[in-house]
Amino acid sequence: MALDDLKSALPGYAKDLKLNLGSVIGNSDLPQQQLWGTVLACAIASRSPKVLAELEPEAREQLSEDAYTAAKAAAAVMAMNNVFYRTRHLLSDPEYGNLRAGLRMNVIGNPGVDKVDFELWSLAVSAINGCGMCLDSHEQVLRKAGLDRETIQEAFKIAAVLQAVAATLDAEAVLAQ
Repeated sequence: MALDDLKSALPGYAKDLKLNLGSVIGNSDLPQQQLWGTVLACAIASRSPKVLAELEPEAREQLSEDAYTAAKAAAAVMAMNNVFYRTRHLLSDPEYGNLRAGLRMNVIGNPGVDKVDFELWSLAVSAINGCGMCLDSHEQVLRKAGLDRETIQEAFKIAAVLQAVAATLDAEAVLAQ
């Protein structure tokens, strides 16, 4: 199993990551589509070829074709939006907030899967990309849709662990050279 391969690839000093990786994916209370869409979107957002290569086959197996495509779309559109909105928020000139974005993001309105699932995946990717404005926006949509804080936190726990696994494995690959 790819999850076991990822865990075994982690160095001894990252024992907590091994345990957390098994926990956030193997013991998640999220429904399969929400879980594996979050995993796939976060694996893409982590920018780690190893993490993506190990987790993508299981995600493809667990997700419908529409959900698989939508999870990839969430990672793609959030890669753009997180940079744009994070920059707009960080600039000291508030007038940028009054300008039209002028960026296409139609997939958010029509993702091809349940809107809640897409929003959850978008929130998780936004956590990896560090965009507070997007995190707030997606969290508010999810809360209005009836998701509780524990469910929302499951998504950003997955994001946190996958990002840490990616950073650790990528660092070890460089150090081994």
